[in-house]
Amino acid sequence: MRLAAALLVLVALALAGCGTTARRNPYYADDGPPEKVPEGLDKVPEAVPHEEPFNAFANRPYTVFGTTYVPVVDRQPFRQRGLASWYGRKFQGQKTASGEPYDMFKMTAAHKTLPIPSYAKVTNLANGKSVVVRINDRGPFHSGRIIDLSYAAAAKIGLAAKGSGMVEVERVFQRPKDDRMAPAPEAPRQASASGEGASPVPTPASSTLTQVAPDAASDSPAPPAIRTPVVAHEESGVWIQLGAFASAQAAQAFRDKAAGELPWMLEPIRIVQRDGLSRVRLGPYRSRDEAEAIAAKVRQSLGYAPAIVDR
Repeated sequence: MRLAAALLVLVALALAGCGTTARRNPYYADDGPPEKVPEGLDKVPEAVPHEEPFNAFANRPYTVFGTTYVPVVDRQPFRQRGLASWYGRKFQGQKTASGEPYDMFKMTAAHKTLPIPSYAKVTNLANGKSVVVRINDRGPFHSGRIIDLSYAAAAKIGLAAKGSGMVEVERVFQRPKDDRMAPAPEAPRQASASGEGASPVPTPASSTLTQVAPDAASDSPAPPAIRTPVVAHEESGVWIQLGAFASAQAAQAFRDKAAGELPWMLEPIRIVQRDGLSRVRLGPYRSRDEAEAIAAKVRQSLGYAPAIVDR
């Protein structure tokens, strides 16, 4: 996640509002196109959708500027309209949320809540040009923008020179029997009028902490939960406790049952033994906001509110 970029954008906007003669920079502050555009940039191939396991760390809830975002961890339809921007040389070579280095000459993008990795078709509504990108980063956190494209992707659909523009973002998938791109077969998610978020039809959903919708059923199997052995030492942090048992066997049985009911959970469900009890826990998380976001989804899946424990 490019938190520094988000802060720089806010500073740039504040400076732009200080006088009527200030010129607005269409890029992130201190960012811009490459000093030299490589030959054949227009021939860089689009991303090819294929099945990949979701990144266990890049899809955890996170908080930026007081707003908690809960990434989607499913294979459901998604469609959204809003303002797109792009990022360039300032971030070249830096780690993306997926851990991969950013390459502005590849067909990639950053999105607040789409899974990492996943694929989306981005269409410039002004000229109808489209490109398929691989989502491997988080952002943009500039108000009103829904996706950040790589420089190559922005150039492909005619947004590089302008800096931003209205687009439609549609999640795409690999077909079951071939390698061709395909939109999801079900009714797509519809974006809000502001373009700030998207919700499944017909139940409203939000990527913020206070409104977390349960994942809908999918024909594609979700990745299995990661399970770890019983541990005797708790790391420091904020934990979600699903239950506590006097019997280790009962705790293990409960953990296995919980893993089956939390198919979207990509992190370990641990059993921590302390003070004569076997405690079934998730975590640790970096903040209470992060833990509460996960706990909200756990509550919807299991039907009860787990405890949040600071240690």
